[in-house]
Amino acid sequence: MAEHKEEPVAESMMDKISDKFHGGDSSSSSSDSDDDKKGPAAGVKAKIYRLFGREKPVHAVLGGGKPADLVLWRNKKVSGGVLAGATAIWLLFEVMEYHLLTLVGHCLILSLATLFLYSNVCIFIHK
Repeated sequence: MAEHKEEPVAESMMDKISDKFHGGDSSSSSSDSDDDKKGPAAGVKAKIYRLFGREKPVHAVLGGGKPADLVLWRNKKVSGGVLAGATAIWLLFEVMEYHLLTLVGHCLILSLATLFLYSNVCIFIHK
């Protein structure tokens, strides 16, 4: 029998919630119905309540623009690429114990070999 008593209460709560979302005026006494009677000017001046009492949105706090979009994951491909790159660098230097000077040296040798091969191929192609 306790279940029969809770079902109407749950249904009435669901009705109240659906009325709030759909803007129904058939709600019984609630604190929001008093705010609706103040007029349309009260809705315009209503303060937006944000988490932790912030006055500005997080995007504005982070400076806006592309860095804020990156941190807030607005463009998931770019943010994922940055995360993957940072993870690869961390794995390279911390886990594999690779050193920066060694990496720079290997990159310079690779670029020198690439330029050498490119210059020799260009000579044979133009003849």
